Amino acid sequence: MSRAALLVLADGRFPAGGHAHSGGAEPAVKAGRIKTPADLAEFCRGRLHTAGLTAAALAAAAAAGLDPLALDEAADARTPSPALRATARKLGRQMMRAARATWPCAELDALAAARPRGAHQPIVLGLAARAAGLGPTDAAHCVAYETVSGPATAAVRLLSLDPFDATAVLARLAPELDSVARDAALAAAQAAVEGLDALPAASAPLLDIAAQAHAAWPVRLFAS
Repeated sequence: MSRAALLVLADGRFPAGGHAHSGGAEPAVKAGRIKTPADLAEFCRGRLHTAGLTAAALAAAAAAGLDPLALDEAADARTPSPALRATARKLGRQMMRAARATWPCAELDALAAARPRGAHQPIVLGLAARAAGLGPTDAAHCVAYETVSGPATAAVRLLSLDPFDATAVLARLAPELDSVARDAALAAAQAAVEGLDALPAASAPLLDIAAQAHAAWPVRLFAS
């Protein structure tokens, strides 16, 4: 049952709102940093090992039962861009709606009541994974995968990139996805003993800067 729940949670058709966001790919395409499948692979790799690792560890910690409100504050501290904080909370609200309908539980209800404007999406995803009977590594895998699948899907639309090439990028990143998920779960276990400062805080300043600029565009294909 857990394997099936993992597939549901990681499915791009799960109604959590991620399809409307490019994960930074739209401004990167406009700036000329993504033009080819090789460029996309490098962009996804960089995002995975910075913002992806940080988010995956937060999700793993939530799935492990650490205080979600404290984790939400930790997510704020690790998200310097106001635009990305707003996006994370918007996605968190949508994830919360989907998660409560799919796997109702008291922990999700309590977080929704405490954060009516939305908690950070990785925290909600981690609680959803917990409600579905999944573990910290499962939650970390979900976040790591969406960290790269979002930009890959967006690149197909933005560049008319061959979807086979985009899928190949994701497949070749699979060993790194596994590694990031394992590291995130280990960090969550360490945070349970040593405190939340043990969670990673890897940064990607160019993603932050691009997100702020993108938020001010009068016309754009993706919300972020």
